[in-house]
Amino acid sequence: MLQYRSMADSSSLDCDVAVVGAGLAGLTAAAELAARGFDVRVLEARDRVGGRLLNHPVGEEPEQVVELGGQWLGPGQREALALAADLGLATYPTHTEGENVLEDHRGRTSRYRGTIPRLNPVAVADVGQAQVRLSRLVRRVPPHAPWSAPGAERLDSQTFATWIHRTARTRLARETLALACRAVFAAEPAEVSLLHVLFYSASADGWDSLLDTDGGAQQDRIVGGSQLLAIRLAERIEDRVEVERPVRSIRSLDEGVVVDGLAARRAIVAVPPALAARIEFDPPLPSDRDQLTQRMGMGSVVKCMAIYDEPFWRADGLSGQGLSLPGPVQVSFDNSPPSASPGVLLGFLEADHARRLRSLPAAERRDRVLESFSRLFGSRAATPVDYVERDWSADPWSRGCYAGILGPGGWTGYGPALRRPSGRLHWAGTETATRWMGYFDGAIGSGRRAAREVVDRLER
Repeated sequence: MLQYRSMADSSSLDCDVAVVGAGLAGLTAAAELAARGFDVRVLEARDRVGGRLLNHPVGEEPEQVVELGGQWLGPGQREALALAADLGLATYPTHTEGENVLEDHRGRTSRYRGTIPRLNPVAVADVGQAQVRLSRLVRRVPPHAPWSAPGAERLDSQTFATWIHRTARTRLARETLALACRAVFAAEPAEVSLLHVLFYSASADGWDSLLDTDGGAQQDRIVGGSQLLAIRLAERIEDRVEVERPVRSIRSLDEGVVVDGLAARRAIVAVPPALAARIEFDPPLPSDRDQLTQRMGMGSVVKCMAIYDEPFWRADGLSGQGLSLPGPVQVSFDNSPPSASPGVLLGFLEADHARRLRSLPAAERRDRVLESFSRLFGSRAATPVDYVERDWSADPWSRGCYAGILGPGGWTGYGPALRRPSGRLHWAGTETATRWMGYFDGAIGSGRRAAREVVDRLER
């Protein structure tokens, strides 16, 4: 049985603030608090910092890196871009030069430019009118309180799949919108509340911004890999970060909190709600917060990369970006480092595709991914010099990516509990963001918001 020390006076405290999780949110919060003079400790379950950011070397040079986790920055992500600049990190654009490839549901391939592929004219018009309607709905949803949007209960009572089937008239348009849902949420349209889709889009300056490369969420990458954001941030407070310290329990007392034996005045929990639910809280969390964590599951994704001596598709006039309606890799990118050496094709197994293929032997799953690449980019794609993948659902300290998802009734039933402090506990993480939820920017902003909450209460 755990033994807890008395907190009758400040001498019994180990620190002012305990932070659970050394992803971008937790590290940002800790750095902000340390800069204000507070004694802060960060407890991280993994043997590294970064959370859902993870670099993987593909060469000897520092820039020859790919990211097995989150990787992109968009022009609207001001917090992330400012942090990268402050940490001395450079960015470079995702490769987009050349034509994209579409594989339709009959297995036929065609080339196109831009975000929307060249479907038949009726399907193009159908996708266009659906996106116009979606954008109109997005503008009605306040990101800070989606449950207060006009008609919120009606929007939250239906799935995105319901809306797609009511709005899009053609099979191609429906399949294209479903593919977009998987690409953004790593979830099937039937798993996601329409209100969640609208909130997520509103937090990111619109649905189109989530899908676009140039001018959108996939525009830029960090030279040397995105995990450098976390690594360099942690270096500023390195003596305050403890790795391989999974938090199993948090006890709240009148005088403070005890986080797995670490006594503090307050705590910031900077892990996804689905993981926060696995912590034993004493006393239990407020019922609405606890019910929220039971409903905010993670997306399903396996991130796959084939590595070649060179990006051969560029000589064929292709950008490396592809869409495949049959899949299993439905979305692909040129993920080569800035020097274009080696060449890297990135493909995502998402939602049902991820769930089906993760049960296969690794070699068979690899073959299925390379078959997808070969249909899009030619026979040379079948013989990479190396292949790497990361199943984020199998990661015990993530249990999925890209972020937490709310199904029907989640926002209107439990939304206000997402960010509201629970006594001396404060909540951070990209899932709690009101701007760019699910992205670096959301994580950083949430960490700063949680730090402000703590400072406000400790300085009273």
